[in-house]
Amino acid sequence: MNWDQIKGKWKQTKGQAQQKWGELTDDDLDKIDGRREELVGVIQERYGKAKEEAEREVKEFESSCNC
Repeated sequence: MNWDQIKGKWKQTKGQAQQKWGELTDDDLDKIDGRREELVGVIQERYGKAKEEAEREVKEFESSCNC
C-alpha cells in the first residue's frame, strides 16, 4: 500500500500505527493526521531514534499495512 492510500484511510490506519508504536497517543495520531513526515518525527521524539531508523520503520509499516 502506498502512503497516499494510508493517508486517505488514516482513521482506520491509526489503530494499526498505535499497535506498532504503542507509545503514540491518540492525540499524537490525530495531530499526525496521515502525514508521513509528521509520523517519522513523532517516532524519533518518543523513541529517541535516528531519523533513518524512524524512516525505515515507517517504510516497513507502509508495506505491511492492511488498510
